[in-house]
Amino acid sequence: MTADAALAGAPPREDLLALTSDTLAALANRGLVKRAAKDLDAGAGPRIELAADGGVLGSFPDGSHTRLPAGTGLDAAECSCAAAGACRHRIGLVLAYRQAHREAVREEAVGPSFVDWSPGCFDDARLEAELGGAALAAARRVLARGYTATVHPAREAQPAPWVELATCTVRFPVPHELGYALTDAAAAQRGETVALAVWAFRAADADGGASPAASRRVSVGGPAPAGPGRDTDPSGLDEALALADELLLDGVAHTTPVFAAQLDRTGAALSRASLHWPAAVLTDLRSQVDSYTARDTRYEAAQVAALVAELHARHRAGALDRPGVLGTQEPAETPLRRVRLVALGCRISGRTPAERSAELYLAQPDAGIALVLRKRWDLAEGQSLTGADLAARRLLGSPLRALAGANIVSESISRSPGRTVAIGRGRVAATSVTPVGSAWADLPGTLLVRDIAAHLGDRDDRPPRLIRPRVEADTARVLAVSSVGPVGYDAARQRLEAVVHDPSGGSALVLAHHDPVCPGRLDALADALGSGQVRFVSGLLRREGGRPVLDPLAVLTADGLVLPDLAADTGTRILTPAGVRTADPITRALESAFSALADLVQTGLRGCGRTGHDRLAAAAADLHRTGLHTAAGLVRTVATTLGTDTPAAAVTPWTDAAVHLLVALDLHQETATP
Repeated sequence: MTADAALAGAPPREDLLALTSDTLAALANRGLVKRAAKDLDAGAGPRIELAADGGVLGSFPDGSHTRLPAGTGLDAAECSCAAAGACRHRIGLVLAYRQAHREAVREEAVGPSFVDWSPGCFDDARLEAELGGAALAAARRVLARGYTATVHPAREAQPAPWVELATCTVRFPVPHELGYALTDAAAAQRGETVALAVWAFRAADADGGASPAASRRVSVGGPAPAGPGRDTDPSGLDEALALADELLLDGVAHTTPVFAAQLDRTGAALSRASLHWPAAVLTDLRSQVDSYTARDTRYEAAQVAALVAELHARHRAGALDRPGVLGTQEPAETPLRRVRLVALGCRISGRTPAERSAELYLAQPDAGIALVLRKRWDLAEGQSLTGADLAARRLLGSPLRALAGANIVSESISRSPGRTVAIGRGRVAATSVTPVGSAWADLPGTLLVRDIAAHLGDRDDRPPRLIRPRVEADTARVLAVSSVGPVGYDAARQRLEAVVHDPSGGSALVLAHHDPVCPGRLDALADALGSGQVRFVSGLLRREGGRPVLDPLAVLTADGLVLPDLAADTGTRILTPAGVRTADPITRALESAFSALADLVQTGLRGCGRTGHDRLAAAAADLHRTGLHTAAGLVRTVATTLGTDTPAAAVTPWTDAAVHLLVALDLHQETATP
């Protein structure tokens, strides 16, 4: 029976028509898809028949027989060859069916039109039948504890609905077919993660909203939320707050090894309860305490103050059941299946003479997010390494210079809720590294920015930074560049400045600071930006004073990729002076007031003297003159309370003022008119 005859008059298998080459590559691997396509082009494709139950049968010239049952995914396909999983025959039969259907209906292209549907349509009976009882039971345990997810419904520009869970993504490329669901989680977690994604869509569908097609974050399952007046906290969050308040009262200068051990113990308890964001706050606090004890330059009083304020802010917002505030009930680490990552560049740092560290920023195109891979080197006494020296150090079997500008395909990656990744040792053979080439141009719209104003506008509805998920590389992006303005150097701040324009007419200010660890950074960046051949710039994108600002990681020109942090110091370029930029009065007043609060963290509220009191009063007066009357009142209350005989009474006013100032600074930077 010919393919045309077999298909004549038969209703098409929409699930098979929806399986594009990219989807097939995700279900199996790209090598199998290429080989199957090559066989088909060479005339070694299958003879197709249709079974009465809707199955598609294929007989290959090599004697293999393959069957694609109706209503199941590709993993349920049967083949007489020796392959245990996906094979070229299964893939070849799908490709042959698509080609035969195109020929039968005399169309140039084949594939279903856009279908407006939601994976929330699958009920639990369907989930159990296709995913298995064990997988559904594991998912229900997570549901009972509660979890958060970001749901992306089907729309014309992105027809496959998908869900971003804490440590993996789940995509539904075939409408109304559960068996073809794709996830980057390891095979053992597939059924569980697919069920969690379906329940996330149910929650989003029930919520509705003004724009059902818009992506939104949902909170799913969990116990009934406790009210603001809850008396007990078995997770240890109240104990964490007590430690933060103790630090605030006594000051970093008076901490002891016992206090440091308490931070560790409480942080571990929070991690066991899957409250990852508060646990991360305590980890950072411990790091700051250690840095102060060691007289390390990594210690910053303002950072300690921000961490104490963040812990209180998360506690308050968590009591109101805000999704994602505490990182509730997310696994600490999830192994991923075969994953493709695209390097966006790297950042080299060395905050002490005895260490150097590299942060590799990696795009995960299928998930539309960026991840971070970290590596740290301890230096021998007297040893001093720059970014150029580290460029030749090997990581995952490749020089750092090559890895920071590569496509990486690995089968041994695990991902944390904070979007840091680790690649298993001893599995280098399971990881391939190839040059990045033109991969940046193919990144999804969540990572590749062609209209800066529209992209940042889509982020305006985010909660304040203090209670957002603690996600690494959250702002890592690639900007498409149409032109570059003058490149200048601000000698007072030791930073390079340039304006880059996107294809839509928007612009961003590129700011790169000098770092002795990367002495060639500014020269390499100036050469790349001034070349006239810039195509893309990757970096950390934010707003500063209402203006888009990019902290650059790499520049892709017509001549190739430039990695400023790994560049050698040539010292041959003379940089043009940049214009003077001054802080606006609101930013200056808010930062000065928060600095006054932060100084109290080092000495402690109990140790606040007349100087600290006077500085708070002056900051309150400055805020009032600037028109920030609420902030002024909160800071004034701290000063007034500290003037009494009970410094402990100032803890709550200090927290109120610190949270208010940090949120005000955040909002002002996001919305101020440049």
